[in-house]
Amino acid sequence: MRAYLFHMVSVMLLTSSAVWAQSSSDNRVGLKTDWSVFVEPDPKECWAVAAPKKTVNTKDKRVVSVKRSDILLMVTYRPTEKVNGQVGFTGGYPFAEGSAVDLNIDGTKFQLTAVGEWAWPESSDADVKVVAAMKRGKSAVLSARSSRGTITKDTFSLLGFTAAVDDAAKRCSN
Repeated sequence: MRAYLFHMVSVMLLTSSAVWAQSSSDNRVGLKTDWSVFVEPDPKECWAVAAPKKTVNTKDKRVVSVKRSDILLMVTYRPTEKVNGQVGFTGGYPFAEGSAVDLNIDGTKFQLTAVGEWAWPESSDADVKVVAAMKRGKSAVLSARSSRGTITKDTFSLLGFTAAVDDAAKRCSN
């Protein structure tokens, strides 16, 4: 797990380019219902990404308004780094140190390891299981705690997920 987390942190800057591109670039190559597909040519990187359909922020069990940057759920492919279907989530704020992000896909539960503003499954094997559950599911709910103690609950539609992730995988298959 340590090696995987080290790898996740080391590619955080590369993944940040995906967030930037999702919000301000014209390299979107596909739209599959609620999911978009992006391709970055050099180095080759492909990803399927979505923003939440619903967000709820609470503190002391009361709904609160908070400022968050981009909130995204994505699956990334980087053939030069042998990254094949890496699940990533950014909540738009720094997660509480030592905390985890809970992922619930239609009742199937996973835990993501949080580092800074990003969270990932603990291994590439876990990525495979999460992607398989997302392909079968209708929605994904991610619950987390910010460094300021706010509890967030972000709900993502999985409509178009399978088509988007398959498209991204195909575009980065060589």
